Amino acid sequence: MNTPLQIAVVVVSIAMTVAGVALLARAVNRFVRVIRLGEPDRSRADRPGARTAMLFTEFLGHTRMARLPVVAIAHWFTMVGFGLLFTTLVTAYGQIFDPHYTLWLIGTFPPYEWAAEGITVLGTLGILFLIAVRQRHHPRSEGRRSRFFGSSFWQAYFVEAIILGVLVCVLLLRGLEYALHPSALHFPFGQVVGRAFEGLPETTIENLIVLVSGIKIAISMSWAITIGLNNTMGVAWHRFLAFPNIWFKRNPTPGRVGDSTTSLGPLQPISIKGEVLDFENVDELDEDAALGVGAVEKFTWKGLLDFSTCTECGRCQSQCPAWNTDKPLSPKLLITALRDHAYAKAPWLLASEEAREAVSATVDAGAGQGVAGVSLLGGGGTDLLRPAQKQAERPLIGDTGYQLENPLSAYGADSGVIDPDVLWSCVTCGACVEQCPVDIEHVDHIVDMRRYQVLIESAFPNELNGLFKNLEKNGNPWGLKPRLRMDWAKGLSFEVKQVGSDIEDLTEVEYLFWVGCAGAYEDRQKKTTIAIAELLNEAGVEFAVLGDGEACTGDSARRSGNEFLFQQLAMQNVEVLNESKAQKIVVSCAHCFNTIQNEYPQLGGNYEVVHHTQLLNRLVREKKLTPVAPIEGSTSAATYHDPCYIGRHNGIYEPPRELIGSLPGIELREMPRNQERAFCCGAGGARMWMEEKLGQRINTTRTKEAVATGADTIAVGCPFCRVMLSDGLTAQQSEGEAREEVQVLDVAQMLLAAVQRGKEPQPTE
Repeated sequence: MNTPLQIAVVVVSIAMTVAGVALLARAVNRFVRVIRLGEPDRSRADRPGARTAMLFTEFLGHTRMARLPVVAIAHWFTMVGFGLLFTTLVTAYGQIFDPHYTLWLIGTFPPYEWAAEGITVLGTLGILFLIAVRQRHHPRSEGRRSRFFGSSFWQAYFVEAIILGVLVCVLLLRGLEYALHPSALHFPFGQVVGRAFEGLPETTIENLIVLVSGIKIAISMSWAITIGLNNTMGVAWHRFLAFPNIWFKRNPTPGRVGDSTTSLGPLQPISIKGEVLDFENVDELDEDAALGVGAVEKFTWKGLLDFSTCTECGRCQSQCPAWNTDKPLSPKLLITALRDHAYAKAPWLLASEEAREAVSATVDAGAGQGVAGVSLLGGGGTDLLRPAQKQAERPLIGDTGYQLENPLSAYGADSGVIDPDVLWSCVTCGACVEQCPVDIEHVDHIVDMRRYQVLIESAFPNELNGLFKNLEKNGNPWGLKPRLRMDWAKGLSFEVKQVGSDIEDLTEVEYLFWVGCAGAYEDRQKKTTIAIAELLNEAGVEFAVLGDGEACTGDSARRSGNEFLFQQLAMQNVEVLNESKAQKIVVSCAHCFNTIQNEYPQLGGNYEVVHHTQLLNRLVREKKLTPVAPIEGSTSAATYHDPCYIGRHNGIYEPPRELIGSLPGIELREMPRNQERAFCCGAGGARMWMEEKLGQRINTTRTKEAVATGADTIAVGCPFCRVMLSDGLTAQQSEGEAREEVQVLDVAQMLLAAVQRGKEPQPTE
């Protein structure tokens, strides 16, 4: 058949296909050129087999999407349909020429045809559900509490409409094909649709097949043309970019819900031109060497790939404790602002020196804004470089005129790209990284920008001055003398062995007990330190401490951007640990645990590190510690707060809960946000030492959540969490919002109380 309709459909389809393919090719070229602007990162291609296995696990298993199970199922069918139904697009091209066309071999293979039809139906239901989810959680009803707040809605609507339109066309074609050639190739849905066309002349059905096939091609090519013109359309491009972004993630281990295979745990050291900076040779650096990231092109190529991949789903935003306490930081908006800035600035970075000089000369002379013949990212024609030059002149971190009532004002204003309050609101809890379905590494990028601000610009919150000085002078955040580190042990009934005075090295004991700065100096945490020591002694575990040989692990220094100070403290500690022949270390601080286990290996310190809740739980299991119920047999409730740095960053969730569960008379009540979704106490990322000047206090928000469970005890496993939640509880008790009997206790204190009850004389009748 060569009807006017068919001719028109063929012409339009071919024209749109040529335009779509050409624009897609140009867009891919832009991606490659922009991403290659980033600094080298040679750590991303190791273990290719493990990376490939991890990619397939995350892709086919949707493990990173599983935090929202129903959404994950709907997205899975939509995603699979996009790939598998590409063959229906190929079929449509054949059908615009011949309505009877089928793909060779698989076009008459019943299992393929049934699968294609089933996926189409389920994909249609899936996209309708996802559309409903976006509308249900729209900012018009939820405001900034919506995870879609700040997302580009026209882009989302466009993609949803395209997917729905394609799927409807496939379903119509299945019905028309059945009406033309009834057979068992069609599943019931196709047969039902096909019966609606029964009685129509064959030529009419043929024309309808040509028309619907043309519409399907037009819809598909409209999508190709639109995304080809918009490299920053992450809601569409993520379906391609997610694959390399996941493959190149930091930890090439297949992910499961609740594990620690996301890009958390250790921070990456500073690299210069792809080589890790050796701080012992820092004086040999070139004068123009950048420490940290002060311009968007100074991110690594993986960072630029991260920004390009963001799908604006807002899962990171919905879990961010800073955003949820009305602070300006949204991990999503941070990433999208960096993405938009990178692509707006790229033409200037890619232009020749002559072109830049020509633009500057014409602007100075007032001769206009454009320069003929300047190529924009490989495109032809006359391009305007002046807007790109303006982007190049903007500081990455600078005042944006942020206003609390307008959180979007913290991103992409005329001055800075990112407001300083955004950068310093982050608690590095890792909720954003843990939630991200495409493995964007938000925390790494934030810390890299902090490094530049601290080491190059000397621009950081005033409160950090005191922290840095105390760490430099006395090796602890409080600035107290090292000789006071053993004061906590003075009232004990047994001797605590100290390396260098009581024993020669740590081969004489089983564990080094790393007390930590808070455990040695902070009055509330000293009680935890004493409890751990008494429990280890009760269980017959041989342990020793370093005493004044300990210094701060450097966690707060590193996460606030002072990498120099971290390296100084860490190298000092690693030297002491290695000289003391440390092998097994037990720590009570989540931050110390993460730093010693995950970051000291970067400096040659490799040890077996356990958190005290892990060790104590094992000792209870082995019957070396026996908790006893209260004599009166009463039951009290406890709720456990997951410290971010043993929870999300290291996947330790069960040992502390199992330990609490072993305590007779204690009922464990979970907060709504727990384990991988736990809400931060507000102390991480050096926020422990900074005032919260914007929004609500994070620790108050978390304490309210704990008090609402009705628990008598808020159990913790980290000194930072203890300080923050104790302060939050005190504030609520003073306002009458919490019962006076509610208390914050470390899990070790709870266990010690139960064990000591077994030592008390029992009453006689």
